[in-house]
Amino acid sequence: MSADTVYDCVVIGAGVQGSFTAYSLAKKNKKTLLLEQFVLPHSRGSSHGQTRIIRKAYDQDFYAHMLDECYELWAQLEKEAGVRLYRQTGLLVMGPENSRYYELVKSTLQKNKVPMVALTKENFSKHIPQVHLSEGHGAVVEVPAGVLFADRALKTAQAQFQKLGGVIRDKEMVTDIKPGPVVTVVTPSGVHRATSVVITAGPWANRLLAHTGLQLPLEVEKINVCYWKEKVPGSYDIRKRFPCFIQTECEESKEHIYGLPSNEYPGLMKICYHAGFEADPDKRDQQTNTSDIDILKRYVARCLPGLEPKPAVVESCLYTVTPDRHFVLDRHPIYNNIVIGAGFSGHGFKFGPIIGKLLSELTLGEVPSYDISPFRIRRFQDKTKSAL
Repeated sequence: MSADTVYDCVVIGAGVQGSFTAYSLAKKNKKTLLLEQFVLPHSRGSSHGQTRIIRKAYDQDFYAHMLDECYELWAQLEKEAGVRLYRQTGLLVMGPENSRYYELVKSTLQKNKVPMVALTKENFSKHIPQVHLSEGHGAVVEVPAGVLFADRALKTAQAQFQKLGGVIRDKEMVTDIKPGPVVTVVTPSGVHRATSVVITAGPWANRLLAHTGLQLPLEVEKINVCYWKEKVPGSYDIRKRFPCFIQTECEESKEHIYGLPSNEYPGLMKICYHAGFEADPDKRDQQTNTSDIDILKRYVARCLPGLEPKPAVVESCLYTVTPDRHFVLDRHPIYNNIVIGAGFSGHGFKFGPIIGKLLSELTLGEVPSYDISPFRIRRFQDKTKSAL
């Protein structure tokens, strides 16, 4: 593109949400530029890694509603690209039977007619002998849930975007955003102009928003991503349909613990604590707190006896968390042609195709396909800083 090019949209941040937003815009024949500060692919943000859970087991109906179409869009992308992006494994949800969260999850699944199987204390070990169910805990299996192949999905969305004529520029960090009827986006490599901009920059969102006079209540957390070795190879294997799981709370922790069957490393199962420690995204490796791993060690020793109770591999990921753990999907409160997708709080990957669709609709001034009131910036009115 020439220096005089004015794009319909510049999307800043080529993680899963930015890549699907760019792809959605390109499908609508919009001239779109996707910018990424790192060389692609990279592991410095929130979208890397081989696997993510896809599930409707939420305590809010609106997420389950969005996921109906999400499953369809993932299947559509698989068909378009001729690659496999999803594998059904089922999701085992465990938690104290009398806890509000566990009851709400069961209620959401029932209300949305999601195929599920309730397991009793008596038959649990027959169906899932590799897991110990805590005393007083219930268990349900969400049957359609499973695993998304994350790295492959990200690469596929970007490739389809490029096939539609979209432009990706990596190793191009945005250093300034100048709002106006045509927005100017400045990088060390040059200046890009567009009639609209979408900011999907994950942990760096507030740094970019500062150029527009806005700061959202986002906290960046470093997550320790742990892989645990099977004592008997194949015990927790994805190919043997061992399910993903979520432990809603337990004697080790009030926070969720989640796991995915062995896939990315042969003989290793991914089990993580669904909370981290505050970190600077550019200095993440300086955050060395491992108290979450200590919690996981105790949980694995007690509830997953077929695994070695010490992680064999520890990687890292970043969450960008909002106070209520719901996303931010909205237009800028002052500049209508700047759209923000942020704060995905460690559970946004599965929604990539829908979030891309919603952010593209906001960008084009269309009525969003879903009620986005839970995701509006105005809910943070007392916590949002503005320099304007």
